[in-house]
Amino acid sequence: MGEQADFPTREGDGAGFQTPIWLRGPHAQTVVGRAVRSACRFSYARRRVETPDGDFLDLDGVAEPASGPIVLILHGLEGSSRSGYVAHTCSLLIARGARPVALNFRSCSGEPNRLLRSYHSGETSDVGFVVDLLRAENPGVPIGVIGYSLGGNALLCYLEESGAGVVDAAVAVSVPFDLAASARKLERGMGRVYARYFLGSIKDKIREKAGRLPDAARLARTALTARTIRGIDDAWTAPVHGYADAAHYYSACSGLSRLAGIRTPTLLLQAADDPFLPTEILDQVRQLRNPSVACGFTRRGGHLGYLGARSSDRLWAEARATGWLVNRLACDTED
Repeated sequence: MGEQADFPTREGDGAGFQTPIWLRGPHAQTVVGRAVRSACRFSYARRRVETPDGDFLDLDGVAEPASGPIVLILHGLEGSSRSGYVAHTCSLLIARGARPVALNFRSCSGEPNRLLRSYHSGETSDVGFVVDLLRAENPGVPIGVIGYSLGGNALLCYLEESGAGVVDAAVAVSVPFDLAASARKLERGMGRVYARYFLGSIKDKIREKAGRLPDAARLARTALTARTIRGIDDAWTAPVHGYADAAHYYSACSGLSRLAGIRTPTLLLQAADDPFLPTEILDQVRQLRNPSVACGFTRRGGHLGYLGARSSDRLWAEARATGWLVNRLACDTED
């Protein structure tokens, strides 16, 4: 890695994003943004890798280009490589000469994983396993990571745990920095609508596991009665992944507490009106004094919305993330 003197550390790296007048509300950005991205498609070449604990991970990438930096993409809660923001990110990376690899977290590739465990906001072992695999197979090639929402939070945890030099640069978009605050936000108003969508998908997976795994059946009896994200995390996510309860899980895995320890050049893209996160949490992020982390905050954009007023900014977050990251990785190639 070369000198970091030119690395942008001041707030405002997200400046320049403008929303259409008719799409300035956070829920409009979030909901319409999802609908627009549903049309994004990408043709993947799937690769299955066996994990050390006897499970598997499905990686979706491309055969070409055969050279260029590698970018690992981490999706959000109940997303996958089929999510519109992942597909669009892959298309943009290919256009910039990079090689995208989309990690489907366990249970998210379209086929149930084998074990009771799946994924969560602080899951770093699978991310580390894939990064190590990509490093071993591509010695000397720059590697970056883009994480969206839950995947962005997991990315921040991974960057803090792994230290400098493991990946060359990273971008985290629409991160639920404080998991407890985010869970509370999803228990009120429009947040309950978003939570209901996630809960339906999560409970379907719990039912599937309960039908074939004895430990899952025991936990499912309580989990399937949960009516909030915190309820699911208390009854399922926490005990399945080794945490005492939801409060323990939130405390251990919130990205906010990991930011100070990150030593990898990292850009945070976040909208102040994100309906999944209280605005005051961003004030705490703004107070960060870490030269490795740049805050690319915007006033508007919702959660993974970022529908811009200009045609060139139609899906702004993916364009900003890929542009910044590929430029960083290109600098590493020159060093």
